[in-house]
Amino acid sequence: MAATGIMSTFHPRIHHARLLHERYTHPRAWCLIFWFKRTRSKTFDAVGTMDFKSRSDSPTAVEKPFPLDDHCKDHQTSRSFREKIFQKHRIDLDSVATQPSVFDDPVTLEVYRPPPEYENTHRFDPDARWTWREEKKLVRKIDFRIMIWAGVMFFALDLDRTNISQANTDNFLQDLHLTTNDFNLGNTLYRLSFLIAELPSQLISKRVGPDVWVPTQITLWSIVALSQYWLSDRRSFLATRFLIGFLEGGFIPDVVLYLSYYYTKTELPIRLAWFWVSNYITVMVSAFLATGILSLRSGDRAGWRYLFLIEGLVTLAVGMTSYFLMPPGPTQTKAWFRPKGWFTEREEIIMVNRILRDDPTKSDMHNREGLTIGMIWNAICDWRMWPIYVLGITHMIPVGPPQTYLTLSLRNLGFTTTQSNLLTLPSTTCGLITLLLTSYLSEFVHSRVGACLVLQIWALPLLVALRSFGHSTNQWDYFAVVTLITGFPYVHPIQVAWASRNSGSVRTRTISASIYNMFVQAGAIIFANIYRADDAPLYKRGNLILILICSANIVIYILTYFFYRSINHHREQQWNKMSVKEQETYLETTEDLGNERLEFRFAY
Repeated sequence: MAATGIMSTFHPRIHHARLLHERYTHPRAWCLIFWFKRTRSKTFDAVGTMDFKSRSDSPTAVEKPFPLDDHCKDHQTSRSFREKIFQKHRIDLDSVATQPSVFDDPVTLEVYRPPPEYENTHRFDPDARWTWREEKKLVRKIDFRIMIWAGVMFFALDLDRTNISQANTDNFLQDLHLTTNDFNLGNTLYRLSFLIAELPSQLISKRVGPDVWVPTQITLWSIVALSQYWLSDRRSFLATRFLIGFLEGGFIPDVVLYLSYYYTKTELPIRLAWFWVSNYITVMVSAFLATGILSLRSGDRAGWRYLFLIEGLVTLAVGMTSYFLMPPGPTQTKAWFRPKGWFTEREEIIMVNRILRDDPTKSDMHNREGLTIGMIWNAICDWRMWPIYVLGITHMIPVGPPQTYLTLSLRNLGFTTTQSNLLTLPSTTCGLITLLLTSYLSEFVHSRVGACLVLQIWALPLLVALRSFGHSTNQWDYFAVVTLITGFPYVHPIQVAWASRNSGSVRTRTISASIYNMFVQAGAIIFANIYRADDAPLYKRGNLILILICSANIVIYILTYFFYRSINHHREQQWNKMSVKEQETYLETTEDLGNERLEFRFAY
């Protein structure tokens, strides 16, 4: 895009305002440029301090255009690689951390002012200012109070949904007279019920609040999970898998929405990465737990029965405790058992205003406001989100079956129950490291597609190697390749944040998170049935299917990149054809919502 049309009429300092606004605030706040026109001599602190008066006359300020899209924004600066890495260490902690936003302009302040029914309206103050020292201290406090417990709850979810793998190493299938296909059916029913429950769970959560519904979910599924101690046959196995999936459905989007009450759009993806770290911690901890618990086998009581019972009781304890450790929102932490709350009035003001400055749409809905069928239908019909939904189905399929069958494959190779459980640790450690690396890579290069492609590029050559193995392959060679496949870079947190970012508002974000996760579960149903009994133990046919899907995924990611890039380019052209007055009028009068808005730019 050349610096022509309306952009050519802007003063250089308006270009600087636009660049900083793109970097540090919500993309729909284009109208901030008008505020800077009125305050040309003021200083705004972005990372330390920056004096526009001294910088605005630089001829280089308008030499290059500054695209609005999230993908390109970091490429428009002259900072070196070293400066990007160590930038945070140069921040003056006592300088103003308040970011510019639509609330700084008298006109757009009224357009985006939080409504009275918004639960945090009483702490909203467009004139509030705070320092980086205050903000960083507050974010650490939120991490400790909110984020850590979110990880504990996710630990509980994974403990109950993955311990079936450890049970498999203790003759679980043989004790219940089940076949591989029965096991696949159980996993399919689990995924199907998980998928079915997504939207109903979101409807309940938005009505009663995630602080009530999430602990209820954990408590209910833990009761079913511990009841697996009394499993007797195929029917009871299938019934419990269905019930656990149904009660767990919606948990993840509920918690993601809950975390968005506390974190900005740049903080959330990294927090989600750490949120999913608890998934890997669960695998490692449960491997050690299983090693001890499975040894309790005595008489006609198998060790896997004690595994379900004990881990179900642990989850029940987490569920009951969650009622006391999940406040409804940033300004609602006081309760009869917590009379002083977690945050001071000053901290609540900072929390509310920094979140709304980052994304003004977060005041669109009360945290007890329910969703309607019309809202759900509109979200489903949002064709701009369809590429992410498609990727939700396909992105995990290439690595799903090897991961599901890891412990069973290790037993088939001749490893003992204890060895099979402990040999899952290297892949778990590898997966944890690659998860964090790809999540930070996504934020560093500002490319969701680039970071998510890493998974497919990682898996493709390993799947080719896996398919080439035969009956004479050394068991340790097989173990090495399967370990690398199952230690894949887990990009699901990036895609969850990507879907949230491209939704554009709380109203659509709530639903799109569920829809995206439904597609992920649909993908899990597909990969749960790729490895079949008549293809065991090498699964040659199944691995060929995985190779073909992995290759197709690479093409889909590339098409998604150009899809969002073309939309952003088209909107950029439309916006630049409008006069300043037309832009102001559009922002004040448009009925477009979320990502439909002309000034919204998609991340890719």
